[in-house]
Amino acid sequence: MKTSLQIKMSQQLTMTPQLQQAIKLLQLSTLDLQQEIQQALDANPLLEVEEDSARSADEILAGEQTPTEKNQDTASDGDASANETIPDDLVVDTDWDEIYTHTPTSHGLGSPEDDWNIEAYGVTGESLQDHILWQLNLTHFSERDAQIAEFLTDSLDQKGYLNISVNEAHEALAEQVVNASEDPLDVEEVAAVLTRLQQFDPPGVFARDLTECLLIQLNQPEFDGQDLTLAKTLISDHLDKLGTRDYAGLMRALGIKEDELRDAIVLIQSLTPHPGGTIISGEDSYVIPDVVVFKDPEKGSWRVELNPEVAPKIRLNTSYSSLAQSARSDKDGQYIKDQMNEAKWFLKSLQSRNETLLKVSRKILETQIGFFEHGVEAMKPMVLADIAEAVEMHESTISRVTTQKYMHTPRGIFELKYFFSSHVATTGGGEASSTAIRAIIKKLIAAETPRKPLSDSKLAKLLEEQGIKVARRTVAKYRESMNIPPSNERKSLV
Repeated sequence: MKTSLQIKMSQQLTMTPQLQQAIKLLQLSTLDLQQEIQQALDANPLLEVEEDSARSADEILAGEQTPTEKNQDTASDGDASANETIPDDLVVDTDWDEIYTHTPTSHGLGSPEDDWNIEAYGVTGESLQDHILWQLNLTHFSERDAQIAEFLTDSLDQKGYLNISVNEAHEALAEQVVNASEDPLDVEEVAAVLTRLQQFDPPGVFARDLTECLLIQLNQPEFDGQDLTLAKTLISDHLDKLGTRDYAGLMRALGIKEDELRDAIVLIQSLTPHPGGTIISGEDSYVIPDVVVFKDPEKGSWRVELNPEVAPKIRLNTSYSSLAQSARSDKDGQYIKDQMNEAKWFLKSLQSRNETLLKVSRKILETQIGFFEHGVEAMKPMVLADIAEAVEMHESTISRVTTQKYMHTPRGIFELKYFFSSHVATTGGGEASSTAIRAIIKKLIAAETPRKPLSDSKLAKLLEEQGIKVARRTVAKYRESMNIPPSNERKSLV
């Protein structure tokens, strides 16, 4: 076959650099967007922060307005300055790789000098081991006992339980403790140190099982003077029956009355099964809402605004942009023009992101107005396709907009994804949102009689009486998704 050259014309869809950048900014979370803006401010001298006062999200939610905002329906965080207009078509003489380099972003923030996001810096909390070691340093231990105590502290799990037995700890430390050759380590020595450690805070720490953990807590000084005999007997000998809520069997076995059993159970329920969980560790996390929904006190209608605290307002630096025409050399002039184009791209992408987010949020408000007026039980079924059709966008775009974006409402802060849910048919031929059904199930369970909790079948019948057709297994699925135990585990004498 002979090789030859041929000219062929074809059409194909390609994404412009502007579109790529707009899509990238659209799917960023608030923290990632803050970092992206800070990187752009650091890299491009033609971008600067606009030092304008802005209302906080709480002020917007309260309906407060500044004089300049009374004549505005919404505010855009990424708008350029009033004197700058950004053309739709931007011409650049350089390649995209020279203008914009993609770097993976993490959930971090800008430099410590930035005061606009200072509250989002997390503070590392104290771990359980740190809390124990702090008490250990304040307690008089011999060098040998302190070595044993540190080893046992390292053997704690996140719940505060000791992962090894006394014999295993003795074997591991037999040749490591101070003066092990002259004075061999005894098992009783390890047990004595463990007993002292079990008096540390939080109460119940260093227990080897649930029974020991609860008994340690009952031995605390706060329970002095109380009759704990029945509670200790229930924990030591009948913890399994307590777990299955076999109250009738417990009263027969112990020969006690219902009032006595109820008081003992209330006392046991006041204890902490996982003492290590009371020590907060890790970093504080913050959710910064992207949009704010509030009711206009004057008009009585609901409104949506972008949260001005999400990111700083940025604009073109007019001082630097004016140098493009008076540059001393062509190289300097070209550099300023390239940076100008890049800055305009970035500002236009931010503006597009804000407009899209605001458009989607307004449609969510319009569709789920019942939620804002009456609560979660009035939630309507809604899927991505509904919003995509209403705002004339693709479902993938709606998915990007609603992922890791949050809405501040009078009922709390919710991710935009929260307002989307599947539907269940009703007896009247309509549809009910699965989110609303979960809320109804939670409300029914909260109002049930503790002695006779509602079974999944009974919940299904009660929902059917309200016109909602749902199977028992569907009720069980919704109940489990809310971490609500089954009826046999909800039974109580209290």
